[in-house]
Amino acid sequence: MQQSATLVAPLKARGAFNIETVTYVHHWTPSLFTLKTTRDPALRFASGQFVMLGLEVEGKPLLRAYSIASPAWADELEFYSIKVADGPLTSKLQKIVVGDQLLIGRKPTGTLVLDGLRPGRNLYLVGTGTGLAPFLSLVREPEVYERFEKVIVTHTVREVADLNYRQFLSYDLPHDPDLGELIAPKLIYYPTVTREPFANQGRITDLIASGKLFSDIGLPPLDRTRDRLMLCGGPSVLADLKSLLLDRDYDEGSIANPGDFVLERAFVET
Repeated sequence: MQQSATLVAPLKARGAFNIETVTYVHHWTPSLFTLKTTRDPALRFASGQFVMLGLEVEGKPLLRAYSIASPAWADELEFYSIKVADGPLTSKLQKIVVGDQLLIGRKPTGTLVLDGLRPGRNLYLVGTGTGLAPFLSLVREPEVYERFEKVIVTHTVREVADLNYRQFLSYDLPHDPDLGELIAPKLIYYPTVTREPFANQGRITDLIASGKLFSDIGLPPLDRTRDRLMLCGGPSVLADLKSLLLDRDYDEGSIANPGDFVLERAFVET
């Protein structure tokens, strides 16, 4: 029997957090897993936002920012996480089992929302590693497909086994009985791998700069009059992607001042 992560009595209510119960845990690889929890009916968020998530450790909340991988309309909350053996939070979080309790912040926030972008024709959702999480929320949001003609999800990982949502994005979602008819004609999924042989190989920045991404998916190279982007991943790749876009005269956007691209800096590695 797997040992629980909390090993304590049920959590007590805290003003800034809801107490949610784990309903599902799936370990994709030794370093990646997905979890789902109940959702307080009062929690409202926009697809693409993140919340503070954590455990109570020695009587104190231990929290990190996690993008919500489920869409705003879902009954449960879904999260996609790495495992770090000595990480203050994930070393414990990776041991949770169904029935455990987690702290979930009551104030979602984040920049990866549609309101941060100007109108456009194509939407590129560029994620690396668990930075795919907010885009798993957005690709299930009907408004995304109402606003854009094409929605391109790129997911760059080190090894093929890390393409954890490959089946979901390439087959399950386009064939969804409720959303499939809306999604299938517009969604393009482009997985890339950096450390193993794969059909699409290399860093996403290189694939954009060389034009290979666009030739592979049958769309023209980036044009700021037409293409909008959302970026989420590690700090180094975000810096490179931002530089690449600024060199092409793209403007970074926000809810207060919509632009051509937005990026999320709240990336969890511990």
